[in-house]
Amino acid sequence: MARETVNGTAMSKSRIAYEWIKARIADGTFSPGYRLVLGQLAHELGVSVVPIREAIRLLEAEGLVTFERHVGAQVAMVDEREYQHTMQTLALVEGYAAALAAPVLPPGALAEARALNAELTGCLGHFEPARFTALNRDFHAVLFGACPNPQVLDLVRRGWDRLSGLRTSTFSFVPGRARQSVAEHEHILGLLGDGAPAADVEQAVRAHRLATLDAFLAHRHP
Repeated sequence: MARETVNGTAMSKSRIAYEWIKARIADGTFSPGYRLVLGQLAHELGVSVVPIREAIRLLEAEGLVTFERHVGAQVAMVDEREYQHTMQTLALVEGYAAALAAPVLPPGALAEARALNAELTGCLGHFEPARFTALNRDFHAVLFGACPNPQVLDLVRRGWDRLSGLRTSTFSFVPGRARQSVAEHEHILGLLGDGAPAADVEQAVRAHRLATLDAFLAHRHP
């Protein structure tokens, strides 16, 4: 196993294992309830089980992994209430961030967002929730990334990170939501392209986020 570095500093095997497992929890490869078999993970990473065990302990301390006797380590289940609260908060702050960013979007930002939405559209035929979720985050980051208020921007990024920590994507549970999401993206892009009022952009982004939450709740409580 190659020794990786961060800012020129070599990472320990346990840190590499921690980052590797955490990334797969975040992108949905290791979904809620997925059993983390130490020997299997060690084989995949080409290390002994010792750094894997240390990585699992770190992830357990962060609430990303749970450990039960006779069951072992597994990816923690989704906290529905926390997900709902995070999505509601993100709807508010991301909508406002996008409205503030709209007048100062850098050249090429809209073209980049349109290209990402085209990729998202291309995913619909052979749907892969993890890839769609990653592209979706990239799309939104283009729209709110130019927000000139660093505190609002920080709140948005914290919200997205919290969603990753909750290990869920509505697209995994409700694939039909993906097609609606792409259409809503097009609506938002149309508003930005037409120079619509900031309030209209804010409302569209907020409604888009809440529609995703509504789809998740409708699926969980039909």
